[in-house]
Amino acid sequence: MMLRLIYYLLLFSPLVSFGNNNPPTLRLALLKYAGGGDWYNDVNSLKNLALFCNQKMGTNFDPDYVTVEPGSAELFANPITYMTGHGNVIFSDAEALNMRKYLIGGGFLIINDDYGMDPFIRPAFKKVFPELSLVEIPINHPVYHTFFQFQGGMPKIHEHDNKPAQGYGLFWEGRLVALYNFESDLGDGWDDIHNDPFELRLKALQMGANIVKYAFEK
Repeated sequence: MMLRLIYYLLLFSPLVSFGNNNPPTLRLALLKYAGGGDWYNDVNSLKNLALFCNQKMGTNFDPDYVTVEPGSAELFANPITYMTGHGNVIFSDAEALNMRKYLIGGGFLIINDDYGMDPFIRPAFKKVFPELSLVEIPINHPVYHTFFQFQGGMPKIHEHDNKPAQGYGLFWEGRLVALYNFESDLGDGWDDIHNDPFELRLKALQMGANIVKYAFEK
């Protein structure tokens, strides 16, 4: 709890404008995991999300994200970590334990199914939290309403196979510590290269901003 409070005070401090030469206080992190999945594929997603949060919520993110590995000590320097890809995910025993400590200790993970990740992400996180399962987040949960309103829950951003978008979560002692967007593909909406309509890109960024705000407040 104290770690989250420190991050919150840093992120939402009065010195938030890049225009006044105040240095950014925090960075988003991209998770470099093993298994063969393309963890690197959303090139500008985190940069665009950081800039959007700075503009709309007065946060003070550095638009240049940092890449971290699940077993590294550097993971703990970043309050929010983003994970994306199309394929396999493998955590070693040491990596799973490190991820568990990170999430229990106040870190937050955004998992973006870019398509084809679902069969791998669920067993991977069973290794991190054997006692937990990914459960669907109810549409009245604060993450859908903390800044922008998403009355229907997770927005559909990028079409793959005509399935509805869903938001799943890992809850530790009642606290959402990881959010998994399935059949939504928020990361494609944050990125520059996928030709999603402006309205959908805006929804994706707004939902991302909600996740960021929730992660720091809870």
